Amino acid sequence: MLVISSREFRDNQKKYLDLVDQDEHIIIQRGKNKSYVLSPVKEGDEFFMDPKTKAHIQKGIADYQSGRITKVKPEDIDALLGL
Repeated sequence: MLVISSREFRDNQKKYLDLVDQDEHIIIQRGKNKSYVLSPVKEGDEFFMDPKTKAHIQKGIADYQSGRITKVKPEDIDALLGL
C-alpha cells in the first residue's frame, strides 16, 4: 500500500494509475483530514450497473466526442460553484 499526497498524484498520475492496474493499493491524502482510495472500476461494480448512471455516463461521453463541452479555468471554479 502506498500513501501519497494529492500533489504527488497530480504530478505522476500515469505512474499511480498503472500501479493500481497492477493491484497496488493507493491512498491519496489531501490536507490533514481527507484521504481517498484510488481503485479501478470493474465490470459489475454496483454503481455502474444502474441504468440511469450508465445512460448519464454515455451521454457525457457523446457530448465530449461531439464537442459539446465547456472549458473552465481553475481560477473560475469557486465562482461557478457559488463559493
